[in-house]
Amino acid sequence: MSEAANYGFDTLQIHAGAKPDPATGARQTPIYQTTAYVFRDADHAAALFNLQEVGFIYSRLTNPTVAVLQERIATLEGGVGAVCCSSGHAAQIMALFPLMGPGCNVVASTRLYGGTVTQFSQTIKRFGWSAKFVDFDDPEAVAAAIDENTRAVFGESVANPGGYVTDIRSIADVADAAGVPLIIDNTSATPYLCNPIAHGATLVVHSTTKYLTGNGTVTGGVIVDSGKFDWSANDKFPSLSQPEPAYHGLKFHETFGALAFTFHGIAIGLRDLGMTMNPQAAHYTLMGIETLSLRMERHCENAKKVAAWLEQDERVDYVTYAGLPSSPYFDRAEAQYPKGTGGLFTFAVKGGYDACVKLVNALEIFSHVANLGDTRSLIIHSASTTHRQLTPEQQEAAGAGANVVRVSIGIENAEDLIADLDQALSKATA
Repeated sequence: MSEAANYGFDTLQIHAGAKPDPATGARQTPIYQTTAYVFRDADHAAALFNLQEVGFIYSRLTNPTVAVLQERIATLEGGVGAVCCSSGHAAQIMALFPLMGPGCNVVASTRLYGGTVTQFSQTIKRFGWSAKFVDFDDPEAVAAAIDENTRAVFGESVANPGGYVTDIRSIADVADAAGVPLIIDNTSATPYLCNPIAHGATLVVHSTTKYLTGNGTVTGGVIVDSGKFDWSANDKFPSLSQPEPAYHGLKFHETFGALAFTFHGIAIGLRDLGMTMNPQAAHYTLMGIETLSLRMERHCENAKKVAAWLEQDERVDYVTYAGLPSSPYFDRAEAQYPKGTGGLFTFAVKGGYDACVKLVNALEIFSHVANLGDTRSLIIHSASTTHRQLTPEQQEAAGAGANVVRVSIGIENAEDLIADLDQALSKATA
């Protein structure tokens, strides 16, 4: 596609990064199921390994099918490049990897997916990194938490599980003032509903497992690089600004400019961490993205109907959907996400923990799974599953208390979803 053409989102989600296969004329992007690629000659091989030429070496690093997906997601997010990897959790580590070092910290929102909280509060300690958790509704507290060892600020655009909406611009201003990048997990909103880069984010991560693929078939992750951060402005990011011994002193930012983070993610991150996306997964995700806008419109439409019905039901204590006028984040959502706030939210069931368990067990259309963003409607009791490893206080802070269930509203008939919830609530609260 012509880079100068100002195509719309629906066109880009089908065509960006792809063209007919030059060997066969195949219209759909082929699955290049290969581990390695034949070099033209010895000089060509040397140029690829020296990062003097862009091409394919080995599928742990680069693969033609994955490359199309990277370009498509980068285009939809308004970034200059992207690196796909094996899962959303891998994407988070890959995003932090060039930035952090022993003794460094990341300032993170208190409202994050439970697995992310565990990864940041426990697992990254093994690298000598640490995390500070702060309420992102208080930008001054975020600013106060940033110190000389902070290397990134991390939040979610629409938080999982509670549907909390981050004011990305206000947090981006804080990060900019401190000279550190803002990383936004845009999994729940998708680029159709929100472009964090347009609101000031430096990097965007996704679990492509969720809405981008949309069919619950494969896991994957991606890091999108805005290309706007000056990695050489200070000495905080030596992996990007200082000589890299493995490439004979090459400086990534000096050499690759706006694409420094992207090239580092491939040449160092995938090379050494090996968190590679396989071409089959990339193919499924490419097919899913072709209908992203159509699915997100239905997800939002259905979620608004279901949330409104739940809110007026006497068996429900409260609903967290930001698309409801009663939500404290309604105005923020309207301004930041004019197309809708997605299909993810929670609601509290009268009767607490036991009632939530009964509800989950009684549902027929909703699937009880540890996933979200599927075409099918999904439900989970976070306190006993995805957030089970957290303390009660952390569960409450994350919006996953004992009396709360998370729903990911699919694209079925909304009336059928409401009827299913109605019969299950009757059994749960009888």
